[in-house]
Amino acid sequence: MTHHILKATKSTVHLGGFSHELEPALKVDSGDTVDVETYTGYYIHDKAPAEFLTAQFLDICQNLPPERKIAKGPHLLTGPIYVRDAEPGDVLEVRLEAIAPSLPVGFNAIRSGWGALPHQFTQPALRFIPLDLVNNKAEFPIGSSIQIPLKPFFGILGVATPEDARSSVPPGYYGGNIDNRELQAGSRIFLPIFVPGALFSIGDGHSAQGDGEVNVTAIETSMNGRIQLQLRKDLQFNTPIAETPTDIITMGFAPTLDAALEQALKNMLDFLERFVNLSPEDAYVLCSLAVNFRITQVVNSPNKGVHGLLSKAIFSSKINL
Repeated sequence: MTHHILKATKSTVHLGGFSHELEPALKVDSGDTVDVETYTGYYIHDKAPAEFLTAQFLDICQNLPPERKIAKGPHLLTGPIYVRDAEPGDVLEVRLEAIAPSLPVGFNAIRSGWGALPHQFTQPALRFIPLDLVNNKAEFPIGSSIQIPLKPFFGILGVATPEDARSSVPPGYYGGNIDNRELQAGSRIFLPIFVPGALFSIGDGHSAQGDGEVNVTAIETSMNGRIQLQLRKDLQFNTPIAETPTDIITMGFAPTLDAALEQALKNMLDFLERFVNLSPEDAYVLCSLAVNFRITQVVNSPNKGVHGLLSKAIFSSKINL
């Protein structure tokens, strides 16, 4: 097992989407760990305060090569990371070992035409929010004494697909812009692999977010993390699934919340049948009795997200993934 350091530079990041044609930023073996650096705010860097900017980030914003600009999404992603021996049909297990903001400020943006209430909040608005990295809090509104605990996570965890350039905005069967605040340090996510090497990318750091992410953004934050990438040829999934220290998480992504809920539920039924050996009917009943379904996000057009939380505490023996 080798440990790698992947800094964010104009040759190791890409903008706006995923592509199987991208040159890998790093090649690793299964089981390797990576200290990864990510930046956010590519399109608003000219409005940002000095503490939001670093020389490396400015170099990316000013000199990112055209071939690293993939699609029209706003997200700056680090990667892709090529995992040797990964083949379509395998599963990539991403262990999120550490996640922490790298700068003492993040931003929140309202974008015209986006969000859960686009007809009520029609004017764009950009706010930079100081982060108290010592006490792990952010005050908002500033001067209000309202203290929001920082619970950092990466909004985007995804792999490339055989299709042409794919926007970073919607989540899907490949992962992507999941924006699931449960995926904090100590969690792991399982992503189906669609192209050789998996081509995994990461970014869209969030220091704090509510379920739903209703105004389009969280506290968007440049974020560092440590991940371990494990190739799982013993598993078969066709959609992301995750595990936190307390829960198993299934996900659904669709244009409506009803359809996203149905997907998340069906994925949970499938999990219970395969890994807990329940009958379909017993799995359905258990979901009604013990699984909590939550709105992940409603703003990553065209797909909304719902996730189901299955508490591991209800089982007398460990569920092995």
